[in-house]
Amino acid sequence: MTLKPPPLRDDCFALPAGVDWTPVDQALAMLQDRLHPVVTQEQCTLTDGLGRVLAAPVMALRSNPPQANTAVDGYGYAHESLGGGDAVLPLVDGRAAAGLAFAGHVPAGHAIRILTGAALPEGVDTVVLQEDVTVGDGQIAFRAGLKPGANTRKAGEDVCAGDIALRAGRVLTSADLALAAAVGAAHLPVYRPLRVAIISTGDELVEPGAPASAGQIYDANRPMLTGLVRQFGYLPVDLGKVTDDRQTLRRVFDRAAEQADVILTSGGASSGDEDHVSALLNEAGAIAEWRIALKPGRPLALGMWQGTPVFGLPGNPVAALVCTLIFARPAMGLLAGAGWRAPQAFQVPAAFSKNKKPGRREYLRARIRDGHAEVFKSEGSGRISGLSWAEGLVEMADAGQEIKVGDFVSFIPFGSFT
Repeated sequence: MTLKPPPLRDDCFALPAGVDWTPVDQALAMLQDRLHPVVTQEQCTLTDGLGRVLAAPVMALRSNPPQANTAVDGYGYAHESLGGGDAVLPLVDGRAAAGLAFAGHVPAGHAIRILTGAALPEGVDTVVLQEDVTVGDGQIAFRAGLKPGANTRKAGEDVCAGDIALRAGRVLTSADLALAAAVGAAHLPVYRPLRVAIISTGDELVEPGAPASAGQIYDANRPMLTGLVRQFGYLPVDLGKVTDDRQTLRRVFDRAAEQADVILTSGGASSGDEDHVSALLNEAGAIAEWRIALKPGRPLALGMWQGTPVFGLPGNPVAALVCTLIFARPAMGLLAGAGWRAPQAFQVPAAFSKNKKPGRREYLRARIRDGHAEVFKSEGSGRISGLSWAEGLVEMADAGQEIKVGDFVSFIPFGSFT
């Protein structure tokens, strides 16, 4: 049976009464509190598991290692059988190798040839490196000083049978697949990949490469957002650009709700005459126009369309990218079953100075050079070249700040969002 999560409430984005400007942290807290996974569960093979989100814990069906074994090539013996001083031990016939266990017992006071990865034979608890041994006439000699259990691995010292090997919500890495295989898992319980519909709105938009007349611009947001969605590990559903026609946008929204789990739009998120994203969500009775105390950004239309969450981003590419990274990215992580993950920031000295006014959280396009955070030469939100130039964002707190060269600032690499 396919498990389906409960639907989101139509009012999940509603702001408390009297709220006008919403601080960034408050907006993020509301998103984290009100969203949950919207994707169904399925099984996949280890081969298909990379990048998928675990829907349930992976339990170890077998211990890793499954039995005590040697970490080196050498000679195994029972440590208690040694007397004081250097050791001379006779060798038993045969050897132990990985996949070829020694069937017999190694008597006390004897040793056996053993190769890396081999299960420790009965009567063996310590291994001496072959480089530290003199071999001759059916016996070995080596110096005293090895501790009990040297050069061996205990059964289950990595993971014991019955333990949780991988926890639910984890985005699977290649190393996770190795661990799942080692503990006996052949199939993994995962969430179906989140499908994200991407829509650009505006009469002024032209497809890149097409003829553009006066007053028209190329659609930069859709390629950017499609790339971001892929970087996040989700499936983009490109529904193209839509003119400023409410009925056309309604039909595209209907398609998006059928084909995707979440809708990401750019443009039309404010409250002007041609802001049809906000108008349509308002007609549906499930919209909250969040005026975020944020630069760049501010207008963020959040709502539901036929049970599908909609993130209405600003039309400006710089603001659209910042709002996607700060708000849509962690929210989509919850919707995809991976949980809420705040991006990792690092404190680095500034290579710039700035006197920031209080009242809004600010994000500056930035990169690291010689251990210092440089910021783009212009804060203009229309300067798309600054996004290409940047390697991350400098986050400046809501309060006023005076930053001088050498002061520590909070730098968030773009990689922290993926």
